[in-house]
Amino acid sequence: METRAHHVLIGLFTVVVVAAALLFALWLTKSSSDRQFSYYEVVFNEAVSGLSVGSAVQYNGIKVGDVTQLKLDATDPRKVLARIRLGGDTPVREDTHARLALTGVTGLAVIQLSGGSPQSPPLQSKDGNPPVIIADRSPLSRILANGEDLVVNINEVVARASELLSRDNLDHISRTLDHLDQATGAVADQREDIRQLLQQLAQASRQANETLAQTDQLVRHANGLVDNQGRATLDSARNAMASLERATAHIDQLLSDNHAALNGSMQGLGEVGPAVRELRDAAGSLRGITRRLEENPSGYLLGRDRNKEFVP
Repeated sequence: METRAHHVLIGLFTVVVVAAALLFALWLTKSSSDRQFSYYEVVFNEAVSGLSVGSAVQYNGIKVGDVTQLKLDATDPRKVLARIRLGGDTPVREDTHARLALTGVTGLAVIQLSGGSPQSPPLQSKDGNPPVIIADRSPLSRILANGEDLVVNINEVVARASELLSRDNLDHISRTLDHLDQATGAVADQREDIRQLLQQLAQASRQANETLAQTDQLVRHANGLVDNQGRATLDSARNAMASLERATAHIDQLLSDNHAALNGSMQGLGEVGPAVRELRDAAGSLRGITRRLEENPSGYLLGRDRNKEFVP
């Protein structure tokens, strides 16, 4: 009996030692895994359609972890809490951003991390819970939320395209193309006449340019004539007027000096009167010439007077 009891104790001791060794190994494994991974909580203020437990977590397109838990916020069911597990060497900073995204090939939803400047401190927990990252609103969620409206708009576009490509419209388009082909054919047949017309237009344009050049030259000559000869004529007229004024003053002085003799001799008065009238007529003519030169020098010199305006 004692031998049998010793065997039972030895077997029990062996079982206990093996169980303790297994528990110790599990503890070491858990401690090692805890040191190799970091846990974070991403808060979404929108629907996370397509995201599930086990979905990948990427940092600038590189997979750095996965989603371990998805649940609604107990205090605000509009928010979705996603527990993610990242590699211990993942540099998550306080300015790191998160958003929902689609992978390029498979189209599965993933959590995309981005940002994180070197100057920003590492994101750490302050109350013992996993650090929190507030996710940005994703274009993917907006597309999924407005998917129904998008499908309706696509259906309307398809319906309108079907109406546009109806049999009647296709017939109209075919006839229009036929008419266009006929028009282009007619233009092609008349291309020689069109070429001649273009040549004539070019020649007419050259002639018009030459005419304009000649007209400009004529105007310059006319301006030179008016500026040179007209100015000389005006100067001559002014000199004549000055001489006439001096002669008139001299005659007035002469009349004043010989006033007594003229009163005594009617014959002398009769001879002086016609001379005075002729001098006055000459002064009036010079004034008329001067006025016409001032009003229209080119017309007077070239023999073209201005047309008098009719005054009712």
